[in-house]
Amino acid sequence: MAVLVIADHDGATVRDTTAKTVTVALAIASDVDVLVAGGSAAAASAAKISGVRKVLTAESTGLGHNLAEALTALGEQLAGGYEAILTPATSVGKNFAPRLAAKLDVALVSDIIEVVDAKTFVRPIYAGNALETVKVGEGRFVATVRATAFKAASEGGAAPIEAVPASDATGRAASFVSEEVVKSDRPELAGAKIVVSGGRALGSAEEFHRVIEPLADKLGAAVGASRAAVDAGYAPNDYQVGQTGKVVAPDLYVAVGISGAIQHLAGMKDSKIIVAINKDADAPIFQIADYGLVADYKVAVPDLMAELEKIGK
Repeated sequence: MAVLVIADHDGATVRDTTAKTVTVALAIASDVDVLVAGGSAAAASAAKISGVRKVLTAESTGLGHNLAEALTALGEQLAGGYEAILTPATSVGKNFAPRLAAKLDVALVSDIIEVVDAKTFVRPIYAGNALETVKVGEGRFVATVRATAFKAASEGGAAPIEAVPASDATGRAASFVSEEVVKSDRPELAGAKIVVSGGRALGSAEEFHRVIEPLADKLGAAVGASRAAVDAGYAPNDYQVGQTGKVVAPDLYVAVGISGAIQHLAGMKDSKIIVAINKDADAPIFQIADYGLVADYKVAVPDLMAELEKIGK
């Protein structure tokens, strides 16, 4: 039995979500290949992941822009040699994996958080409030992996790299138009060790930037936001943490002015330490927080910054 992992990468290296997905693949089968689509430069880092049999690379215009149609077509092309196709449950993975499963007419298992055996998996449902165990039938299947639930496979491999052809055809309904990339010196949200998030209570985009970003910079943290804050225009979409945003599990999660709606909790409740600052003592966020401070953030955050300054000195 062989498994194909479709890598998550930034064009230069594969992200640790790929190494964590390889961990899942190795729990399913001993033969694991990694496909780096649209970023051949990242293949060298994929080849270093222990347990990888070989790394496949493919290039096309559509793959270079992570178009779901292009990734689906490539997955169809390669599927014949594999019993399972896995990818991290990122926005890209969630986009093309259901399409690929539909095209192949096979089962899709989304958001794997535990491997019971090669055909049986555990996944969250109801915004993470319940877990279900699912078993796929005979034959091929496609799955997305919630990377925050697994440890990354170690480095030390030296897998061979092989190029495979890819078509530029993406279908008449899809074409790349443009992209706007937010560049930041802060850690990437999905893989950050520390995350500072702001909620609707901050009241404006200016206040969000004034309060949240300096605290994040002081802690060396990534910046996150609740859906309410994003919908209100306080923060960009790629800051959103939650069921319909990014799922994170940092060592430290600081929630400022976030009430703790189920949608948000689904994306961060697996954090190792959760610190909540909210003036509403009945806010749901306090039910899962390890440390809760019932206070106005306008007082609490400056006090916290002052203490961090003392520690820094």
